[in-house]
Amino acid sequence: MVTQHILYQGDLRCLATHAPSAATLATDAPKDNHGRGESFSPTDLLATALATCILTTMAISLKKHGMDLGEAKCTIHKSMTTTPPRRIASLSLELTLPASIPQDRRPPLEASIHACPVHRSLHPDIQTPVTIKYE
Repeated sequence: MVTQHILYQGDLRCLATHAPSAATLATDAPKDNHGRGESFSPTDLLATALATCILTTMAISLKKHGMDLGEAKCTIHKSMTTTPPRRIASLSLELTLPASIPQDRRPPLEASIHACPVHRSLHPDIQTPVTIKYE
């Protein structure tokens, strides 16, 4: 179990502290929901969690075979619903992976996208299209 401490700072902002490391991050409500949009929103953090979980899971998959993920990149686009209730409608991912990843490792690596714990925790109504480029 990991503990985090969250402090509401007023004006739709929070400060989260990761208890084991003391690392902190701030959140702010987005501009389209009464905030200033000056930091990650809570739903932005979910999108970030998905992208970082996918890259981490891929790296673990390759590490088991003595390989490194290198400088893989992910861009994620979050879209919210346009009708109530307000929630995430889609998280579209664009992965750029090193061309040096061998052809025989690519299918299991790509399968790990849907095996990451965050992806498995998402509501099934959230669309998660993925585009992969090897370069």
